[in-house]
Amino acid sequence: MAPNVTSTTTLFMAEAAVCPTSKLTTLRRPSSATMPSMVPVGQAVGSPAPPTATTMASAKASVVDRPVAEDPYAWHIVWRNVIAFAYLHYAAVRGLYVFFSGGIAFPTYLWTAVLVVLSAQGITAGAHRLWAHRAYKARLPLRVLLMLCQTLAFQNHIYEWVRDHRVHHKFTDTDADPHNASRGFFFSHMGWLMVRKHPDVRRKGAGVDMSDLEQDSVVMFQKKSYLVLMPLIAFFLPAYVPYKLWGESFWAAYYVSSMMRYVLSLHGTWLVNSAAHIWGMRPVDKSISPTENYFVAHVAFGEGWHNYHHVFPWDYKAAELGDYYGNITTAILDFMCYIGQAYDLKTVSKEMVERRVARTGDGTHPSVQDKQQPHHHHHHHHHGDEVWGWGDKDMPQDDVLGATIINKSD
Repeated sequence: MAPNVTSTTTLFMAEAAVCPTSKLTTLRRPSSATMPSMVPVGQAVGSPAPPTATTMASAKASVVDRPVAEDPYAWHIVWRNVIAFAYLHYAAVRGLYVFFSGGIAFPTYLWTAVLVVLSAQGITAGAHRLWAHRAYKARLPLRVLLMLCQTLAFQNHIYEWVRDHRVHHKFTDTDADPHNASRGFFFSHMGWLMVRKHPDVRRKGAGVDMSDLEQDSVVMFQKKSYLVLMPLIAFFLPAYVPYKLWGESFWAAYYVSSMMRYVLSLHGTWLVNSAAHIWGMRPVDKSISPTENYFVAHVAFGEGWHNYHHVFPWDYKAAELGDYYGNITTAILDFMCYIGQAYDLKTVSKEMVERRVARTGDGTHPSVQDKQQPHHHHHHHHHGDEVWGWGDKDMPQDDVLGATIINKSD
């Protein structure tokens, strides 16, 4: 997942991004000072020699044939982001102290818990499964609700969140991946938001199809109104409601219901980008970095079944589980389907999963464990067949034809 919590237009919104440790290979034409010295036979070394056509041609050839030097991109730290994150974590620590010291009323505890669930659904059910992967469709009331919840989560507006996430799926663990996990835990967790983006992120991101979001009036309304909606919904109202309705201290509510809740929610999302790309099993495809991580699945409301998700990003469950264990978001979406607010929910048949597991899994999947296949804990990511979700032009036709669609529209 690709949360970007900063932008140049607000206090906590400076230019966010990814900076590489990878190398850029360039061919440089040397200056005259670095041109090879061509000294004719019999001429003293160090004495000047007039250039001739032969020596110039030879020098030019040597430059072309010379091994190309590798030049790393420089790290460009976005200090506004660093300062913003420092303040956010300071405020979150104060909130944790108030929370555990009993400095708030009981209704404020409940209110904070409700906000955690709502903001999580804005990301998981909304920005992620609905808009980024088009794993299902939603009626207008549900889309409006999820847009408001996603605003509460404050991980940038839906349009930018989706663009970064689709790029992440198309170019996982490359320079075009905003939170490239091959650069380590801290970078993929939150470091990518403290430096400028690698040029490949912008360049390849420009080629990702976003036309479906541009035609969604709810998404575009939020994008245009974000600088007004976000501070009001994400920070002011979470503190003002307890203050106004049951007499809570405004600042106590601010540190707990606004700041602590926000920072903890961020880390829950960030763990999908970091821990779920490093630690865990790869039962569906051992050649990619995403893993099945039970801890992340629970703290991220069902987004930790990440190996499966990267193979079948268009499955509305983001997992193959037959129940709601570690996947609260799927339970909520099933309820929304029951009341008619969600429809065209795409999922993967058991047979399709088992065929893929048999071909590329690491041997930890229940369907093959009895065959005692060796577990492969190494991986080497392959590129060329990744898709960002339903509707990607590179989506295999077999997946399109084999998908199961629940509550299909006419």
